[in-house]
Amino acid sequence: MIFITVHSFFLFNFETNIPIKMPKVETFDRKQVLQNATNVFHKNGYNGTSMQDLVDATSLNRSSIYNSFGSKLGMFMEVLTHYRSCGKDNMKKELIHTHNASDSIKAIFNMYVEDILNDTNKKGCLLVNCKSEMTNQEPMIKSFMEQSQDQTTAMLEDIVYKGQMEKIFNQDQTAAQYALYLYSAIQGLRMTGILNNNKEELDNLVNTILKALY
Repeated sequence: MIFITVHSFFLFNFETNIPIKMPKVETFDRKQVLQNATNVFHKNGYNGTSMQDLVDATSLNRSSIYNSFGSKLGMFMEVLTHYRSCGKDNMKKELIHTHNASDSIKAIFNMYVEDILNDTNKKGCLLVNCKSEMTNQEPMIKSFMEQSQDQTTAMLEDIVYKGQMEKIFNQDQTAAQYALYLYSAIQGLRMTGILNNNKEELDNLVNTILKALY
């Protein structure tokens, strides 16, 4: 999909002595630009990524980046949104094939294990990395992370609640308490996966985590 970004420049009308604002059109594939920027931020982190890195990765000049995204932070916020959106899409595809709450929770954790196994460069999860690097440095990022956490825990809570109503999961804790537990376990799993990509050990870890539900 091609997005068009319109910037402005001025022509001068010598008859009226009034400058005329004219559009300057730049075309680029915004989705591809965001993916390229995502790769750079994921590799280097926010603080480790320079504007020149983004210029090289996106093939946009500095002026185009500033005009289209506002700032390095503005681009990073769109990158985070893009990354989270891709993750949601992948999760939806996995959950379509599940039949009950137990299958759904297992599918979510198995998806993260697969992400770890496919992460040959050991970059980890961009959102988890960003949380540890930037949450206490930038209010906009903190707000994004809080929103992301709320959305994920709400989804987990809904699944757990259904499992409890179907007598699949125990009710030793509330669905909300289990949701926060599972969310925290996912964060820890992704961090563990940066150093350990042994499938058998990761599967055993997941099984241990999920035992609390039964």
